[in-house]
Amino acid sequence: MDNQEAGLSFNDIPKAMSRLLNEVGDIRQMLVEMRRNEKPSTTDRHIPMSVDEAAEYLKIPKATLYDKLAKGEIPATKPGKRYVLYKDELDKWLDCNRRTSVPMTPEEENEAILASNRRKPKPKSW
Repeated sequence: MDNQEAGLSFNDIPKAMSRLLNEVGDIRQMLVEMRRNEKPSTTDRHIPMSVDEAAEYLKIPKATLYDKLAKGEIPATKPGKRYVLYKDELDKWLDCNRRTSVPMTPEEENEAILASNRRKPKPKSW
């Protein structure tokens, strides 16, 4: 864009720069205030659950849950006779075992394609 199209002359540039710097400073101060007012999430997601609670949380039958626990498909610990499952681990397990992936941006798709290739293609074949 040309300076004349924007309505700025060479002499107006210092004034415009100082105005921009003031606005950036105001935005920075607003962000700092917003961060101060933000309440941090202090909820602990590492909550132990019984098999009954986990089956209800995952919305699957208890028999299916026991089957998956026996095969080692679901993360759990067994300190004695009973399984102990943690809510945050179940959430991670659910995220990792999706059949349909989360939509990616074109840049992320490109990076994934490039990362999946084991060797670089020959320039002739492009």
